[in-house]
Amino acid sequence: MARAYGGVSPEQRRAERRSRLLQAGLALFTTTGFATTKITELCTEAGVSTRNFYEEFGSKEDLLRELHDLINATAFNEVRTALTSLETADVRTRITKLLDVFVGTVTADPRAPRLNYVEAVGVNAEIEQQHVRWVNTWAQFIESEALRAAAAGVAPQRSYRLTAIALVGAITGLLREWQAHEPPLAIDEIAAEIRELMLAAITRP
Repeated sequence: MARAYGGVSPEQRRAERRSRLLQAGLALFTTTGFATTKITELCTEAGVSTRNFYEEFGSKEDLLRELHDLINATAFNEVRTALTSLETADVRTRITKLLDVFVGTVTADPRAPRLNYVEAVGVNAEIEQQHVRWVNTWAQFIESEALRAAAAGVAPQRSYRLTAIALVGAITGLLREWQAHEPPLAIDEIAAEIRELMLAAITRP
């Protein structure tokens, strides 16, 4: 059994190294850029050895994929948790909450939208497959909200699958614009634009 040093277990030290590498990836991939960032630079930023890097990740693409997954999963879990207290709320209240929490979570660190919607695009097949899974996950979530609105009589009874996919694309595009815009756009303007777009798409005849 590996011994603890300074009261820190080997498992904790490894978790801390992994966390530092993720933070280094987020920092360098969104400044230097994913394509030009070297593994040695990630290690220097994280304060770990290249051996430590390869103990955690097979490649810098693996590190990028984990960051992409973590950003999406964090936002998704925050949204689902927030909506549990609004079971009986009307569609506008639920969608407003859904989008406020989503946009607030994804933009809490301004680097996250750049990593998710710029640096992680087209890197390799594995990340693209993960991107497709998340698009489908978010689309299914939006679709369920639309069907909830239809059941309440405030939206028509129809298929919302294509509407949901289109809305995911629109949200991605607006967040990509937000992270690239100089001077920065007000995040509440982005949230309001997405909210009205989603409400209009779901409640249209």
